[in-house]
Amino acid sequence: MGRMSDEERSGAALPDYAELVLDVAERIPPGRVMTYGDVAEWLGEGGPRQVGRVMALYGSAVPWWRVVRSDGVLLPGHELRALGHYRDEGTPLREATGASRGSLPRLDMRRARWDGTPAGADTGRAGGHSGSGGRGAPEPDGPPGYVPEDLPEDLPEG
Repeated sequence: MGRMSDEERSGAALPDYAELVLDVAERIPPGRVMTYGDVAEWLGEGGPRQVGRVMALYGSAVPWWRVVRSDGVLLPGHELRALGHYRDEGTPLREATGASRGSLPRLDMRRARWDGTPAGADTGRAGGHSGSGGRGAPEPDGPPGYVPEDLPEDLPEG
């Protein structure tokens, strides 16, 4: 529903594992993030590379900027788009300091990381930005298109 990739348009179904990953991405509250590894651990299958591959191939219809690298570095090639979302949602950031002035901030993983529980969703902010506008509304500027290095071509079956 709304996650149209080239494979889907040609008639192939969205893999079960991809559907699970995208469902987790949709659950992450505005202002919070989960790492690729967190998502895999929460699902109990796959690993960070498989989650990254799913997000690269199918993530445009979900808040892709909320599934991140564990070091807090913004998604390479999509830093400014992600940064805009983080600022809109009030996601905790660590501003660049010292020699890195003028560089992009990183996510403050200690404060931004979500543990997948309803109690962990409280960001202490009122309101919030809903991100992609729902499952059927892909980001207008397209998918992130980032695939972590050395990803296996196959995805675990769900």
